[in-house]
Amino acid sequence: MNLRASMIAGFARQLAQPQGVRGLLTGAMLNRANRASVTAAVRALPLTAGDSVADLGFGGGVGLDLVLRQVGTSGHVDGVDMSATMLSHATRRFRRDVAAGRLRLHAASMTELPLATDSLDGAITLNTIYFIHELNLAFAELARVTKRSGRVVIGLGDPDAMAGSPLTAHNFRLRPVPEVIDLLQDAGLRVEEQRRVGEGERAFHLLVAQPSQSAL
Repeated sequence: MNLRASMIAGFARQLAQPQGVRGLLTGAMLNRANRASVTAAVRALPLTAGDSVADLGFGGGVGLDLVLRQVGTSGHVDGVDMSATMLSHATRRFRRDVAAGRLRLHAASMTELPLATDSLDGAITLNTIYFIHELNLAFAELARVTKRSGRVVIGLGDPDAMAGSPLTAHNFRLRPVPEVIDLLQDAGLRVEEQRRVGEGERAFHLLVAQPSQSAL
């Protein structure tokens, strides 16, 4: 493997699970790059004061900041991530919210969420599904923890556009959007709306779903 290929592979690993100083830099970069799509995902829930919400695979933490603002001092936020670096960074950045009990941070996989059944009014997860092999299990967990009146927003880059990047050759699984919708439906999450963030064929996809009546 030449130097360029090695650097691309290393960056791809950091995107999947940021680690160390490079992971912190990656998290900061992701906050800037993803702010518009995360903001759109939070608006799509929507949230009100006192709600309980989760950001799954929160990375650099821009989503945690946004949802904490939306649910107010009476609300609760759960942040789930597998990266020890991102968890440590969020613990420092949001130390007052953690101390107040408004924010709980969990080291966990989306296929085994440490959250109670029917406990969430909303959940967002962006740019995570590329790294989850058993996506059916992750979506089943989302359906389990979300209230019947709640909403889930799944964010993913356009798979055709992403396929042209050398990064996605390294441990990314790119699924067509219709396949993701089918997996959500099979898990008991009905996609009510598809939104795009950005312009053109490369625009980001947001899938807004609710637990289906058949899951009752």
